[in-house]
Amino acid sequence: MDKPQKIDVMHGSLFVLLKRFVEYQHDYSTWVKLLGEAGVQHSTYQMQEMYPTQELFDIIESASKLTGISTYELMEKYGEFIVPDLMLVYTKYVKPEWRTYEMLLHTEEAMHEAVRKEDSRTTPPKLLITKVGSKQLIIDYYSKRKMAGVAVGIIKGIARYFNESDLVEITRVTPADQERVQIRVNFLP
Repeated sequence: MDKPQKIDVMHGSLFVLLKRFVEYQHDYSTWVKLLGEAGVQHSTYQMQEMYPTQELFDIIESASKLTGISTYELMEKYGEFIVPDLMLVYTKYVKPEWRTYEMLLHTEEAMHEAVRKEDSRTTPPKLLITKVGSKQLIIDYYSKRKMAGVAVGIIKGIARYFNESDLVEITRVTPADQERVQIRVNFLP
């Protein structure tokens, strides 16, 4: 007898933030339209609940069809958009002297570990961050969800949060649609 396939679920906060992103870019009626086109049966998401990850992909796919913007680019824009909210929620794990370089360097042990401790149901991506001198980080992103666009967007959002966008250069070294994606981040003088 085959074991039933376990459905991957994602924390409700990511859905609530996706709704906020869509409403910021467009409006509430666009959100409702996307839910309908994605086949989502409920109209609201709750912050502390868990929802099928596929719903998030379906909503983003519907948004891509509606806007003509690729799903990767939408995920990147979404990742950038959610940074201020993430920084607000996880501020207690961020040292005041940190800027973009330190935030990225410490994301896995400071932020992702905090997420896992606060809610054991969550499964943020695994990040292996390698320091290449004081001006470059290599980020190896690992996730079966293949959401590297969100990761790149979050990196951009962190740089913008610290007013360092013009000092940070982000390059995906490997294709975005993989479980392992390598991202090079250069810090310009």
